Amino acid sequence: MELNRLRWAARRGMLELDLILSPFVENVYSSLPEREQQLFEKLLECEDPDMFQWFLHKGEPEEADIREIVVIVRSHATNAGG
Repeated sequence: MELNRLRWAARRGMLELDLILSPFVENVYSSLPEREQQLFEKLLECEDPDMFQWFLHKGEPEEADIREIVVIVRSHATNAGG
């Protein structure tokens, strides 16, 4: 996905998600292997309330691929102080 479209897709209806996803797009996404980039794009198709729960460690995605990218995003959010 083109970077500008990805930035737009990462903007959500919840500030908490914006604070996790936008910095990830700006600082991490381009350095990911292609497979993980595709997983991130797939993650952006998920519902906001689900992502919110996953990033707050209050639930886990059922799908293994989504779990994998959630762990990656969480680790970068934690390392960035988020």
